[in-house]
Amino acid sequence: MKSDITYRRTGKNMESIYYTNFIRSYPTHTHANHHTIGFVLGGAVCIVCDGEKKIYHEGQIFYIPSDTPHAIEAVEYTTYSMMTICVSVDEMLGREDVGEHYIKRLKRLIQEAPENAFLIKDMSRTINVSPYHMIRQFKAVCGLTPHQFQIQCRVRKAQKLLEEGKSVTEAAYAAGFCDQSHFDRCFQRIVRLTPGEYKIHAENVAF
Repeated sequence: MKSDITYRRTGKNMESIYYTNFIRSYPTHTHANHHTIGFVLGGAVCIVCDGEKKIYHEGQIFYIPSDTPHAIEAVEYTTYSMMTICVSVDEMLGREDVGEHYIKRLKRLIQEAPENAFLIKDMSRTINVSPYHMIRQFKAVCGLTPHQFQIQCRVRKAQKLLEEGKSVTEAAYAAGFCDQSHFDRCFQRIVRLTPGEYKIHAENVAF
């Protein structure tokens, strides 16, 4: 049986992913400002959400709120097929997040320019909190540490650049990765395709 993964983007606020006879697992990650709805088309898949495991079988639907840490695991090394749709919070609510809490501002800064260097010790000093407290608060709000979130955002930016026709090297450096091997590892861990594979896929699919 052929295994496949297909990404399709509808505008800038929605993405659908189709998994066919898939067996790979995804480590803990989040979908920043996006709600995720999944429908299991075949087999079974285990969703680990906030540390709680739940198995979904063919015909079942699952939902993962925005910024919620979760992982996807194959069940007893068997394949699964499913479709997931990621919809932005703004698209669903019809408005922009107007929260001005400093953690939300930091999150927005990272999302808008993940390639930039954000030094937590410097930022925490400007608002008179300890770096440890700032990291803990960020993880409580966003589900990941600032560093984990920035790496994830860099990979998401690289995906968009590859979709726009940039080379793998151009996408890596524009997204803030100075080391090609580090970029390859991070990209494959999150996307489950190499940057080169994703670029070929993007060229063959109309986003």
